[in-house]
Amino acid sequence: MPAYARLTARFARLCALGEAAGMLHWDASAMMPPGGGAARGEQLAALAGLRHELLVSPEVTLDLAEASAEGQWDQANLDLMRHAHLRATALPTALVEAVERANSACEKIWRQAKASADFALVRPYLEEVVRLQREVAQGLGDALAMAPYDALMDGYQRGVTAEDVDPVFSAYESWLAEALPRAEAIQSRRGAALPLPGPFPVPAQRDLCKAMAQAVGLDFDHARLDESLHPFCGGTPTDVRITTFYDESNVAKALLGVLHETGHAMYERGLPEAFARQPVGEAAGMAAHESQSLIVEMQACRSDAFLAFLGTKLHAAFGGDAAAYTAANLARHWRRVERGFIRVDADEMTYPAHVILRFRLERAMIEGGLEVADLPEAWNSGLSKALGITPPNDALGCLQDIHWHDGAFGYFPSYTLGAMAAAQLMAALRRAEPDLDAQLARGDMAPMMAWLRGAVHGQGARLGFQDLLQSATGKRLDPADFTAHLTARYLTD
Repeated sequence: MPAYARLTARFARLCALGEAAGMLHWDASAMMPPGGGAARGEQLAALAGLRHELLVSPEVTLDLAEASAEGQWDQANLDLMRHAHLRATALPTALVEAVERANSACEKIWRQAKASADFALVRPYLEEVVRLQREVAQGLGDALAMAPYDALMDGYQRGVTAEDVDPVFSAYESWLAEALPRAEAIQSRRGAALPLPGPFPVPAQRDLCKAMAQAVGLDFDHARLDESLHPFCGGTPTDVRITTFYDESNVAKALLGVLHETGHAMYERGLPEAFARQPVGEAAGMAAHESQSLIVEMQACRSDAFLAFLGTKLHAAFGGDAAAYTAANLARHWRRVERGFIRVDADEMTYPAHVILRFRLERAMIEGGLEVADLPEAWNSGLSKALGITPPNDALGCLQDIHWHDGAFGYFPSYTLGAMAAAQLMAALRRAEPDLDAQLARGDMAPMMAWLRGAVHGQGARLGFQDLLQSATGKRLDPADFTAHLTARYLTD
């Protein structure tokens, strides 16, 4: 068997093990009883260790030295294999397993700490997570010739560094400082929205969420919708797991969350089948992934056209005054600019401020400029500077997100890069589909998904983030498309 064929067989096995770990993570969030946490940590550590040992095997080193590939896709696959091997060989198996154990333990305690707004409860666990992440970052940075934090970013969005992100984020902060008060003033002149008649019974919400996911294109022969404390999309391309949480007083939380996660799910479902369980057959990175959730939720499903369609579905499901479900009234509710404490509830104009804050804090923690003990104060100070508000407790501050407590450092920049990419992709989509608004008003997402399947989903990881945007839109990331979108939506009377 040629060396490249041996490598594809090994990486298919590695991917299958990763899929198994992904299902265990989904179960831990959606189904597992609280008492299963310790055992789950050991299970995930064992799988991480096994995957690591398979990847750093001397046989892989020899095969990578010998292998050659023909064609653009196979060559990209081989390049990604080499990159994965380089990252893996930078870290000892014992460290990889220790990281999984620490992440699992911290994530379980975080749930209790968030519920009681008690940072002290999770602090020693988070300190261990950060200590290990610094060790990982240093090892990866040395191997990749990158700054430690950049090496962590590389694990989520290859080819994007803090130096790339810093000026983009600084420019957005300057834009927001001027734009946010203007948007608030315009919003105030428009007056209050009619209240949405509630309550919204959970069974009816569940049915509507599933129907709207199907309207986007999700096939529930290959997907599930469940509940978890923090909504997410997981699973595999042929067995996608999305979650949400329901609030009978606020239908938007579950519904818009499901539309967001369905965007992620459609990306996974659209990955190239010919390269399933190969590095090149995976998504192009988390910024690319976030662009797909946001082009569905923010760009398409919060548009006037789709809100007109969605309003009829809401009225049919929940009844009440039809005037409350007009596109204009739904827009007043779901496109409202508001300075808030919670990132996942933030509007699309202030959301980047939350991400920028987290980017700077996590970078400082990895680089040693911020200790975990000082995180609550640094968080509160940063949010006050960014949005002029201070959280009244840590549940509304540094305890609100799962990411750091689960070891995800270097991930947060992907959210805002993805939002910017979504606006850029939508502008290109509108050029390709001049009748897009009429399609959305009918609830017809098929033309949009067909375009995304060709331009993004079906490209897998063959192209990096910037090259993917260049191919799909004709240019690299251009934040001006995002601010143009926000200007049109929020800064015009």
